[in-house]
Amino acid sequence: MRDPRIQELAQNLVQYSVDVQPGENVLIEMIGSERDLVKAIVEEVAKRKGHSFVQLTDKSLQRTMFIHATQEQMETWAELDLERMKQMNCYIGIRAGENVNDQADVPEDKMKLYNSIYNHKVHSKQRVNHTKWVVLRYPNPSMAQLANMSTEAFEDFYFDVCNLDYGKMDIAQDPLAELMRRTDKVHIVGPGTDLSFSIKGIGAEKCSGQKNIPDGEVYSAPVRDSVNGTISYNTQTVYNGISFENIKFTFKDGKIVEATSNDTKRLNDILDSDEGARYIGEFAIGFNPYILHPMKDILFDEKIAGSLHFTPGQAYDVTNNGNTSSIHWDLVLIQRPDYGGGEIYFDDVLIRKDGIFVVPELEGLNPDHLK
Repeated sequence: MRDPRIQELAQNLVQYSVDVQPGENVLIEMIGSERDLVKAIVEEVAKRKGHSFVQLTDKSLQRTMFIHATQEQMETWAELDLERMKQMNCYIGIRAGENVNDQADVPEDKMKLYNSIYNHKVHSKQRVNHTKWVVLRYPNPSMAQLANMSTEAFEDFYFDVCNLDYGKMDIAQDPLAELMRRTDKVHIVGPGTDLSFSIKGIGAEKCSGQKNIPDGEVYSAPVRDSVNGTISYNTQTVYNGISFENIKFTFKDGKIVEATSNDTKRLNDILDSDEGARYIGEFAIGFNPYILHPMKDILFDEKIAGSLHFTPGQAYDVTNNGNTSSIHWDLVLIQRPDYGGGEIYFDDVLIRKDGIFVVPELEGLNPDHLK
């Protein structure tokens, strides 16, 4: 018998996250071997008189394709899938890979081909900007291991996070989004971090279950050339199957002029992908009350309560600072006391200290209000 929590999640995805309407085309992409959630989503789409299209992808097969791909092949692949994406009204992407490092040994030039051609055209430009979309992970033993939890305990954690009352969270985000829209100067301080920039005129967008599951952030972007200072990220991260930690950036007039990590050479190779990779495309504040610790999965880590992320690469169209890039790499800094603490100031006013909002109108985003 199917776990009833799966049906609840499918219903939330179809009815709330992408709000399928009669006659709309929905592309459901599953990376991994999970089938029950895909079946449940197809059923929920049918209830709304939508049309489901399913793609099943295996990361190990994808790895082999990347290794042997030519530029001509990648362009053809992108052209074919771009045409399909243009016919979609909604996209639900489910990631359930069994090994987070499956693509770690794909040559860097091949991953750049994929990111700059396929991912950029099909996802960054078309899917993100022209469909109603949501992306989520699905629990499996690999994810449980990354979270240092048993599989059963991780599944319970997962459904608590993913079936949160996102409608309630959406309302609680309004004051923060409004504050960010009228803010000019942002100042972030903490261990190894003293960073200043402007978000004046960029805008702010709420994330409450419509784009990601799990969710819980409000994002903007810095004025492209306004970033100065240093940021030291304190969470591990995976990019193209390679694990990084202790990433530290120094900025001058918006550009990353110094970058170090446990693998400084590979880090700088990624940042040299194109001109925009050394500039920031997103600044976001995370506050999901159930997500407290990193697990090298960005869909979870960027929503950690008391966190922020500061993202090299492509800006979103809705908070566009003019930066374009083939990469978009969400890097996370947690500011709760157990991770060293820290503060965020908007126009010289302290708005969050040690991961807790201290301005009265923002207290609705603190964990005790959102659970």
